Amino acid sequence: MPAFTFEKISPPMRRGPIPPVVKKQRGVIVQILDRFVEARVKRALRKENGVIGRREQKLPD
Repeated sequence: MPAFTFEKISPPMRRGPIPPVVKKQRGVIVQILDRFVEARVKRALRKENGVIGRREQKLPD
């Protein structure tokens, strides 16, 4: 039989409003992947609508 025992102490009750959760900045890799996905979606929409998007080259003056 143990010579002493431990009592479980419950944490104190919080009073007042819960502080808002701070959004963390997204990682650089996730941002790059978002750009790739966005470009792919735009391309798919152009194909679906039958529009061919081409870049116009400026002629030198």
